Amino acid sequence: MWWMKLPRRYVIVFLTFICTCVCYIERVGFSIAYTFAADAARVNQSSKGMILSTFYYGYACSQVPGGLAAQKIGGRRVLLLSFVLWSLTCALVPLDPNRVTVLVIARLLVGVAQGFIFPSIHTVLAQWVPPHERSRSVSLTTSGMYLGAAMGMLMLPSLVKFRGPQSVFLVEAALGAIWALLWFKYASDPPRAEHPKATAAGFGESLLPMGTKVENGGHTVRSAQIPWKRIILSLPVWAIVINNFTFHYALYVLMNWLPTYFELGLQLSLQKMGFAKMMPYLNMFIFSNIGGVIADHLITRRMVSVTKTRKVLNTIGFVVASLALMVLPLFRTSGGAVFCSSVALGFLALGRAGFAVNHMDVAPRYAGIVMGVSNTAGTLAGIIGVDLTGRLLEASTTAHLDLSSPESWRPVFFIPGLLCFFSSFVFLLFSTGERIFD
Repeated sequence: MWWMKLPRRYVIVFLTFICTCVCYIERVGFSIAYTFAADAARVNQSSKGMILSTFYYGYACSQVPGGLAAQKIGGRRVLLLSFVLWSLTCALVPLDPNRVTVLVIARLLVGVAQGFIFPSIHTVLAQWVPPHERSRSVSLTTSGMYLGAAMGMLMLPSLVKFRGPQSVFLVEAALGAIWALLWFKYASDPPRAEHPKATAAGFGESLLPMGTKVENGGHTVRSAQIPWKRIILSLPVWAIVINNFTFHYALYVLMNWLPTYFELGLQLSLQKMGFAKMMPYLNMFIFSNIGGVIADHLITRRMVSVTKTRKVLNTIGFVVASLALMVLPLFRTSGGAVFCSSVALGFLALGRAGFAVNHMDVAPRYAGIVMGVSNTAGTLAGIIGVDLTGRLLEASTTAHLDLSSPESWRPVFFIPGLLCFFSSFVFLLFSTGERIFD
């Protein structure tokens, strides 16, 4: 393949980009397929919220173990095992809204398997990518999530309509299997840090397995254990954690409930919306990469410090997203709703050039572990936000409010809007771009 002629780290980044793309096709796909099947079976909104949030319970449980596993046995192996597990689950489980226990177990398994992915990716990227390329590498990799979500929103409603909701599971399983084969064939472990090319590229000791350190011409000695206490008590780490929570609260609420908002809140058909329904996620893809390029340009040219770069991009992204989320229910047309959700998600993605890359700034050796800790908070946001949204909508129904009324949806979007404003303030006060863990 032509891309195999590129430097190996570019191949690794490209494959991790495809990895996140496939994962989010799966997540959006389940939301679309299950919503279709559940509405046909007349499942209430609270029960839908419970099933949609089940994934995040499994996802939360495996974040920190995922970082530890990637640190111990290598992110390459952990990623492969994760994809095999969730792909098999999708291929074998029937989508029947009346078989609640089967669906809960299946979503827990998929959540556990996918929980290993992002800590492993951060471990791999911290090993392969030199500091001056990290912002755009992480931004490109994570932008795969949004491209995957956009592709899912564009293509899967029609697949559900013509082939049924179960067909979505089979397509997702096939995509997962194809990626696993590509990763198995083309991915490799990074070069040793003592190798001259690795040192020249600026990778340094972050390539070494946990527990070893290069000294005196290449000899290895035992290094200190993971500084758990310092990580847990670190204010810069807490700034990352809080912003990760908020980002994923907003993302998961929109990802899981935007189809319902279009269908019931605005009385629109997803099949008839065409390309419009994918615009929020396509905007995320574009803005995520813009943020990464801007950040690396500012840092490489020494125009602004790493700390100021992270703070400025994070603040702009979250404040604009906050405003867009709060005004979203005021727009009662498809164009207005798509515009507001696109601005909200696009600027949230821009903000990832702040908090999401910061793991590798403050703790390059423990990037996967810090990512596991912060992504656990992000996953809790999914559990809380997705389930709470279902309860809010069910309460509106109980109070005899029509779900087509903007009053029913105002708290759904107002809560993440407030969280975005608060989180941007926390990151502005406590974050740093300096390395604080050796």
